[in-house]
Amino acid sequence: MFEQMKEDVQVVFERDPAAKTKIEVMLNYPGLHAIWIQRGITHKLYQKKHFALARFISQIARFFTQVEIHPGAKLGRRLFIDHGAGVVIGETAIIGDNVTLYQGVTLGGTGKENGKRHPTIGNDVVVGAGAKVLGSFTVGNNVKIGAGSVVLKPVPDNCTVVGIPGKVVAKDGESMQHDAELKAKHQADLDHDKLPDPVEDTLECMRERIMTLEEKMKHLEDAKHE
Repeated sequence: MFEQMKEDVQVVFERDPAAKTKIEVMLNYPGLHAIWIQRGITHKLYQKKHFALARFISQIARFFTQVEIHPGAKLGRRLFIDHGAGVVIGETAIIGDNVTLYQGVTLGGTGKENGKRHPTIGNDVVVGAGAKVLGSFTVGNNVKIGAGSVVLKPVPDNCTVVGIPGKVVAKDGESMQHDAELKAKHQADLDHDKLPDPVEDTLECMRERIMTLEEKMKHLEDAKHE
């Protein structure tokens, strides 16, 4: 357990340049506290069917950390919850290894169905601030979900998803748009200031097609007058 806690602290240094010392990280990162309480206490109580006590401690942790992780959720190694405020992880959610969740992320359900009703998140996934992943489906490995997106369907491996509802705009590092110039813009990793914008891309494609049509019509009109 202590080895895993040391690993969790190291992850903070790897993913947050603001982290300066181990003492600072251990005392001042609510996302880290929420993970430790869930892994070390509430999840174990939940597995032993002490549901009421597990939920009670979970709610105390929520009060202090502003992060709500249901005791039944399964968390992988090297999970990093940045800032933490407003993060919600549902009872049947499963999170793989090397996942990063930013503030305001929800891994939730879409109704009152029984059984598995929350998402399964693969390895090496980044979920941007305020994104919602809702329903019982799988988000593949090496996926990046843009800030504010709402994902309602399964996502294959190696994709970038943005928008409401979430749409795959890049796969295996390449844009889903056919325009080569637009494709070049999407080679960057999912920095929050370099997200693909499907609306902007669509408008750009429409603008280029309109310009092409205008040129063709001009040529036709010129040919008539000759």
